Amino acid sequence: MALSDDDITHLARCVELAREALDDGDQPFGSVLVDADGQTLFEDRNRVKDGDHTRHPELAIALWAVASMSPDARARATVYTSGEHCPMCAAAHAWVGLGRIVYATSAEQLSGWLTEWGVPPAPVAPLPITTVAPGVPVDGPAERFADEMKALYAAAFRP
Repeated sequence: MALSDDDITHLARCVELAREALDDGDQPFGSVLVDADGQTLFEDRNRVKDGDHTRHPELAIALWAVASMSPDARARATVYTSGEHCPMCAAAHAWVGLGRIVYATSAEQLSGWLTEWGVPPAPVAPLPITTVAPGVPVDGPAERFADEMKALYAAAFRP
C-alpha cells in the first residue's frame, strides 16, 4: 500500500517524538496510535535510559490499547512508529489485536547503520514484523525519513 499524506503526517510526529527522546537522553524512537477515524489516541517515546529496556513506545501503545479500546477498535487502529517494531513489540501488537503498522525506518536499515558504525549487535535479533506477526498489515519504510532517522540514530548509537 502506498503511504498517504496522513500516513506521512503521523510518521513525521513519530520522528518528532524520537527527537524528543534523544533530547531527553534516551534512544530515538517514537510512536503514535491512530483510530479508524484518523484521531490520535495515544503517543509515546522510548523511555529505556533508566535501565528498563522494555519501555518501548510500541509496547506502551499495546498496553494502553488493550486497557482502553474494544477489540474491534484495536483491529481498525493504526500504529505509526519511527522505527520498525522489535520482536517484543511486534508480538505485543499482534497479541492485543492491533491493526496496521506503518514505520519510517526498518530494522534492516537500523541494523545496517549500526554495523557500519561498529556497534555491537543488540541482545534480540532484528526480525521483520512480518516474521514475528505475519497476520499484521505492515507498510514501510518511508524513505523520506531515512536521512533524518539515520542522523538521530547516529547521535544515539555511533561511538
